[in-house]
Amino acid sequence: MNLVYNSDTYAVVQISLDGDADGSPAGGDEAASRGGYEIVDKLAKKGIFLDGAVARHFREGVQALAEGHEPSTDEIDDFIAGYTQLAQQPLTMH
Repeated sequence: MNLVYNSDTYAVVQISLDGDADGSPAGGDEAASRGGYEIVDKLAKKGIFLDGAVARHFREGVQALAEGHEPSTDEIDDFIAGYTQLAQQPLTMH
């Protein structure tokens, strides 16, 4: 697990299983990679897990957002909000 983003509104954790630390598949074999991104909406107290094609789309969107400039917290939060609209899993303490 790797905390990749944390703001007052959202936390994003990258979860990599059977892959490299950057989330890319080990040895270039995409089928061997499992994992994704867990996004926690702190205000709504809900979370969502993105994997597969959705996780790749999320990663590509973040990379495009960062291209050419350092995005503001508001820009990143606005981007993440597009994914958290689907969040249904309530947060629980373990």
